[in-house]
Amino acid sequence: MSADDQLIPSFALHVSDVDLTPDPIDPAQIISGAPEITSTVLWESADGARTHGIWQITPGVVSDVEAEELFVVLSGRATVEIENGPTLELSAGDVGVLRGGERTIWTIHETLRKVYSV
Repeated sequence: MSADDQLIPSFALHVSDVDLTPDPIDPAQIISGAPEITSTVLWESADGARTHGIWQITPGVVSDVEAEELFVVLSGRATVEIENGPTLELSAGDVGVLRGGERTIWTIHETLRKVYSV
């Protein structure tokens, strides 16, 4: 643990009460529909190497190149197809790990909200 990490106070919050801000999607990533992303960063290390936050996306289909990530789905439902890998069916209560550099297609069936750590 770095000195910066030791100075950050502990906290707890109710995730559904957190206000999220628009996080524009690169139009080249939208495959179908009109998905919208909102998010907020809860904490970021001083060097920017680690981030914890909340992320939400409305229904549609998007492509992405993933960061190394651990996440927990709080609400909604999605299918994530990983190029040359498994297809993940996600819903509330699921925990997942994505590997950095993986190319994915996210099909959002119901607005999905997750907490993440990258």
